Amino acid sequence: MAAATRVLQKVMSPSLVVILGATGTGKSKLAIEIGKRLNGEIISADSMQVYKGLDIITNKVTEEEQAQCLHHMISFVDPLVSGYTVVDFRNKALSLIEDMHRRQKLPIIVGGTNYYIESILWKVLIDPGQGSDTESKGDVASKSKAELEKLGGPELHRWLKEVDPDMAAILHPHDARKIARSLQVFMDTGVPHSRLLEEQRGQDGGGCLGGPLRFQNPCIFWLHCKTNALDERLDKRVDQMLSLGLIDELKDFHQRFNEKKIKENSQDYQHGIFQSIGFKEFHQYLTASENISQEERDKLKIEGIESLKQVTRRYARKQNKWVRNRFLKRPASNVPPVYGLDVTDVTNWETTVLTPALEILDCLQKGEQPSAQPIRAEGVEPRNKRSHHMCDLCDKVIIGDLEWTAHQKSKNHLYQVRKRRKAEQASDQDPNPTEHQNVTDRLIGLQWAAAIPQLALWSSRTHFRVCDVWTPGFVGFSHLPQTKGYI
Repeated sequence: MAAATRVLQKVMSPSLVVILGATGTGKSKLAIEIGKRLNGEIISADSMQVYKGLDIITNKVTEEEQAQCLHHMISFVDPLVSGYTVVDFRNKALSLIEDMHRRQKLPIIVGGTNYYIESILWKVLIDPGQGSDTESKGDVASKSKAELEKLGGPELHRWLKEVDPDMAAILHPHDARKIARSLQVFMDTGVPHSRLLEEQRGQDGGGCLGGPLRFQNPCIFWLHCKTNALDERLDKRVDQMLSLGLIDELKDFHQRFNEKKIKENSQDYQHGIFQSIGFKEFHQYLTASENISQEERDKLKIEGIESLKQVTRRYARKQNKWVRNRFLKRPASNVPPVYGLDVTDVTNWETTVLTPALEILDCLQKGEQPSAQPIRAEGVEPRNKRSHHMCDLCDKVIIGDLEWTAHQKSKNHLYQVRKRRKAEQASDQDPNPTEHQNVTDRLIGLQWAAAIPQLALWSSRTHFRVCDVWTPGFVGFSHLPQTKGYI
């Protein structure tokens, strides 16, 4: 596969097109236009669109749009199969790219799942190999990744410390999914995950974030947009989804697939299509009792809609953050240039987006330098080493130097620091704080008893102790029949 691809890359430039951008920026629209004009085919890099069903909530291209340009990797996995992984996607996508190169087609990668796109551009995944001596792996060897995750992070972390202490040092004890992945790599290969990653980064063209580029001269487009304009666009898109029948789609899918899983207590919003944005947000509405009022049901629906809009906006920011971190803040030999296309104003789409993209591709195909310049790399930030930190004050494990710095400045940590400092100062000033407090309590009680004869008479018959000040100038007393009074 690799040899055939390398031969074809000599006559194909760019070797493939990758369209990045947050959800709602028009990635699919641009991909279709490029595909129609440049004899291309589209590979969807969306982890939710691979599943059958939920076409509206996963924002799949319509059948009419797919008819304009051939699409791959959409609606071909059973939604109840939770074992579909990024490795499965990568293997199928690379096979498709090889076939397109053979047929002189331009591969166009478009989608919002960042780790899917990374798996195509770079050699960043560990290929499963033949496992070695299974007896040396203990109980871990007999469990699948899904079974491992059910055991919980702390127990998995203990196992990982035994087989791969270097990887255990950079993974949080509660991150069960990543820990299970590392254990599974060890189970499949017999080699610690950390050692395999180190070998990958050491390859020619590799770097701190993984191995070398798979394809030379890829063309990367980033569709970016001003935040306020994108937020407004995303809210309108959610409203459009609702008008297209989003609620009915969710209800139907819930009744056919999710209802049974919830009854069996096997429903999980961390795997498969149930991770899709929108499903978890409407969980309360979909599972509401039939006995609740229509008003309560409508309230749950409105809450689901608002939650969906918030999560969608948050996801868009996460996607843009990945582009900046992966392509712009760590410029290196294995990071290709990125051409930016501003989609804030879509009223002149052809002038501001499509035409510049086609001109860039035309120059690259001719071996010429495009007039449009790639986005300049931003100020290079220091690499965030995934060091292990333990905060005794807050009783927390912090992974990452940047996260540790942020934690030390957090309100909760500073509160704990002040609390500890006050306790130490009090301890230094009074070697016996309990006795000191008892004496103070007695003095206060005597002062009030002397000032109020009736209280002294009452106190001679009743056992009490001094409590906190309730209001300015008033000291309260609690009735304690089983203890001696202070007076």
